Amino acid sequence: QESRGLGDVYKRQVLGVTAACTLTGVKHLHHMALKFDIGIYFEANGHGTVTFSENGIHKLKALQEHLEKDTNTSLEKKQALKRLLNLPDLINQAIGDAMSDILVIESILRHKNWTLKEWDSMYQDLPNKLIAHKVKDRSVITTTDVERKVVTPKGLQEAIDAAVSKYHKGRSFVRPSGTEDVVRIYAEAATKEEAEKLAAEVTLLVNELAGGIATV
Repeated sequence: QESRGLGDVYKRQVLGVTAACTLTGVKHLHHMALKFDIGIYFEANGHGTVTFSENGIHKLKALQEHLEKDTNTSLEKKQALKRLLNLPDLINQAIGDAMSDILVIESILRHKNWTLKEWDSMYQDLPNKLIAHKVKDRSVITTTDVERKVVTPKGLQEAIDAAVSKYHKGRSFVRPSGTEDVVRIYAEAATKEEAEKLAAEVTLLVNELAGGIATV
């Protein structure tokens, strides 16, 4: 995925969650989500959902039974667990349709008494640029580390790393399209200007080392 570096930092440092990274595409995301008791995935285009494993729901129900008998457990904790157990009935786990997603978001915002503006202000993304760049043969570029590192052509990844090092909070990677002779060039940096410059620089590297077709 064109996963944002700052987003990864936010999930680890603020939310205390380690995100799994997959190859591009809902089918890869969904299969990865199913490996967890509770899996959450969303793409920038709106695709996504939340999945609950049978084992995860069983654990939550067993915990609920235990807490109901425990007089030391606060009512707040019992209600929080009850709300969590209601989510599988509200979320469309099979396809993650937009209507059920909106209902979940509305419920959470109402519960936390947040406005849309407050919700949106929780996290600010780094400026980024995504380019679909034509190449003579996309098979020339092969990748590893779920498409975040270039293996071939030799020297391209090193050149990308050198370019990234010149930009504050810079990050960039190149991956071949699965359907057409283009490569996806993703770049992010501390400012919009730097992100665009980095993307342009990596595009030139693709032209030079991977048969990219220069555009006027």
